[in-house]
Parts: sequence; structure tokens; C-alpha cells
Amino acid sequence: MVIQRKHNTGYILRICAIAALGGILFGYDTAVISGAIESLKIYFQLTPAETGWAVSNVVIGCVAGAFCAGSVAARWGRKKALMLAAVLFTISAVGASLAHTFTLFVIFRIIGGVAVGLAATVSPMYMSEVSPKDMRGRALSMQQFAIVFGQILIFYVNYKIASIATEQWLVEMGWRWMFASGVLPCVLFCILVLFIPESPRWCAMTGRDEQALTLLSRLSNPTHAAHVLAEIKESLRKDAQQHSARLSLRDGKVRFILFVGAMIAVLQQVTGVNVMMYYAPVVLKEVTGNAEAAMFQTIWIGVVQLVGSVIGASLMDRMGRLPLMRTGTAGAIIGLLITSYGLYTQNSGYVALCGMLFFMTFYALSWGVGTWVLISEVFPNRMRAQGMSLAVGAMWIVNFMVSQSFPMLNDHPYLFSHFHGAFPMWVFAVLCVFSFWFISRYVPETKGVSLEKMDDVILAKRDRRPLSARQHRAAQDTSKSASS
Repeated sequence: MVIQRKHNTGYILRICAIAALGGILFGYDTAVISGAIESLKIYFQLTPAETGWAVSNVVIGCVAGAFCAGSVAARWGRKKALMLAAVLFTISAVGASLAHTFTLFVIFRIIGGVAVGLAATVSPMYMSEVSPKDMRGRALSMQQFAIVFGQILIFYVNYKIASIATEQWLVEMGWRWMFASGVLPCVLFCILVLFIPESPRWCAMTGRDEQALTLLSRLSNPTHAAHVLAEIKESLRKDAQQHSARLSLRDGKVRFILFVGAMIAVLQQVTGVNVMMYYAPVVLKEVTGNAEAAMFQTIWIGVVQLVGSVIGASLMDRMGRLPLMRTGTAGAIIGLLITSYGLYTQNSGYVALCGMLFFMTFYALSWGVGTWVLISEVFPNRMRAQGMSLAVGAMWIVNFMVSQSFPMLNDHPYLFSHFHGAFPMWVFAVLCVFSFWFISRYVPETKGVSLEKMDDVILAKRDRRPLSARQHRAAQDTSKSASS
């Protein structure tokens, strides 16, 4: 008897790693501005309002890219959408580094934002569709791992460029090299994305059954591939019978699934993770007493986040999504309270720093990793492209709102004089408590559930009804050989 392999694990992880390069560029492109903004302000003689626009304009592109990603990925395929993102990343890196007017700089940064929005939506979408259900959490965790790695990489590149240059050279040329350094990973992504296959689920949804079967066979084995393809086609047939192949907000089921997916993405942004980056340089300078040393040690905030992401990736498929999300949210609340104590008592040195590191660790292993896993899983096949587009678009809108509102809240004369910067941390702690309640009430456990069976699991959570043992076995696939 010939024993067929269960999955081609090495091949699956390789193609997911290539797709995750979009995440590295995501982190690289959004974080590069942190080291360049002071030089840009002097070179272009920016007003305070223009300085804010130099930082935030990329988010406008991110929102546009995320909202366009669903239609692009649905019409042209996941692979071609990633190829488009790779080209836009390259254009942005080259254009921003060569820009001689502020207007041109902003245009190329917005182009980079569109690429980020595309990659942030399509990369996890692709990984969810090529990964078997019993390793989907591990594969999708690569997205957060890649984003954090990209941030750490550019933090280090910015530091090295700044450490060997004079202030005048940084103003004239240094910031250009910071943006130009992104060309190398962009070109690498452009080349490698050519070698990944198209998503077999997209092929099945567009009538390319033979191609889908070939791709699924390469991911596992012919027997399993035939089972999964039949399951996909059955899921699409049911959708067509229910006239729900097209999304309609009149359908209560569609509204609920979109609500859950979008809220998961939105709640990631109100945990306070981006705000921690505002405090990191201030706190580290307080500890070290040296601005250059503080800039170097800011890298360690990213390193801690990377460690947390690795822990989350290793536990996601073992521990399950919900236990990990609850544990991480509780840890994030404790970290925020420690940080707020250090700020409130004006002991903003090691106490606040320890709180920040504690927060970043627990955020990374839960919301950092779990958000990308969950929003890639909760949407059924018929609405995954549009659903993820909406969720990631909402994520960027809230990111923009938090980034813009935090300085006003933190610098409010009354609040700062009475609470010394602790008040925003209390606000985020309360929002984390709400997030804990939301995931417990509305988010289902998706560990081991095939994408084609996701509807039953999500709608059971909506109706507050537990799945029967038979339904649970069906959702996790009764065939031990079929694991997709």
C-alpha cells in the first residue's frame, strides 16, 4: 500500500514566506519615515501642518489600496494583485528617494501606501487559501512576523545611516538613502512573487477546476486535493442556490460576518500599540540620558514585539485562537496599567519602560498575530476578497484616527497637568477591556475549521448556540486525510 503524504509542508511554507515579503515591505515602508522626518522638515522647510502630512499621507494610500484590493484580487487573482503591490512598492521607493519637491514626495509616498494596503489585504488572504487548516495559524503568523521584521530592519538601517553621517549630509542626502534602501527588498519581492502559484480557491471560484486540482495536488496529494476541490465546489453551489454569491448588506448573515471581521481589525488599532511608539523615544531618552543611545535602544521595542510574534505563531495552532487572544489582551491591560503608573507618578524611566515591554510582548502574541489569522479565516470563500478589503480598510481608517487624536489627548493642558500623560493609557486599557468582551462574545474559535465550513461556526456564535458534536466534527472535517 502506497502511503501518500498528508501535506507538502515545505512547499506551503516557502510560498507563504514569499507572500509574507509583502508584510516586510509593509513594515519597512510605514516605519521608514520615523528616521527621516527631521531631515525632511529642514530640507523642504515644512510647516507643522506639512510635517504632519508628510507622516500621515501614506495612510491615505493604505486606505485606498485596502478598499481596492478586494476587487483586484477577485477579478485578476491573488498572485497578480501581489505582483501589482510589488511594482508599486518599487516605484514608491525609487520616486520618494529622488523627489526634489514636497509634492512629488507626497505623491510617491501615497503610491507606497496603496502598495501597503494591497499587500496587507492580499498577502494573508493568499496564505489562508493555500494553507491546510491544521497549519493555517502558523502560516498566517508569518504576516505579523514579517511586518515587525520589516520595522526592525528599517529602524536599524536608519540608525546606521544616521550614525555615520553629519547633520548636514542627513538633511541633503541621508533621508534619500533611507527611502532608497527599500529598493532591494522591493526588487526581491518583484522577482520571487513570479514563482508562487495562483490560489487554488480563486481558480475554483473562477471556473478553472483543472488548474485548481493541479495546485491542490501539489500542496498535498491527489486524494486530498479531490476532496478539497469537491468541498469548495459544494460551498460555491450552496452560495449560488442561496443567491449570496454576490454580497448584499440586506442579508443579515453577511452583515454579521462583515461586522465581526471589521471589528477584529479595528480593535487591533485601539489597543494602544501605535501610541507606545510615541512614548518609546521619550522614555528611553529619560533612561539613557542620550538621544543617540535612545534611538538605538528603540530598536529593542521592535525586538520584543518580534519575540512575542514568534511565541504567538508557535502557540496559535496548539492553544487555539480565543485562549491566546484572551491571555494576550489581559497581559496588554496589565502592561498599560504599569506604563500609566510610571507616567502618573512621573517615574517615566524603568517602570514605564517595563510596562511598555510587557505590553508589546502580550500584544504581539495575541492581537499582533491573531488579527491577521482571524480576518483571513472568518470570511467564507464567496466574500473573502471583499470582506478582507473592508476589514483592512477599516483598520487603516482607525489607525489614522488614533494617530491624529492621540497628540491632542496627550498634550491637552488640563489632562497633562493632572495625569502627566497617563490618561491616554487608561483610555486604551478600557478599550482593551471592551476588546476582551467582544472576542469572547462574538468571535468563534476557528482552530481546525476548514474555510468551507466557516459559516456554520460564525453564525452559531451569533445565535449564541453551541454546535452539536456532529456539526463540530463536520466543521473540522470528519475525514482525517482531508485537512484544508
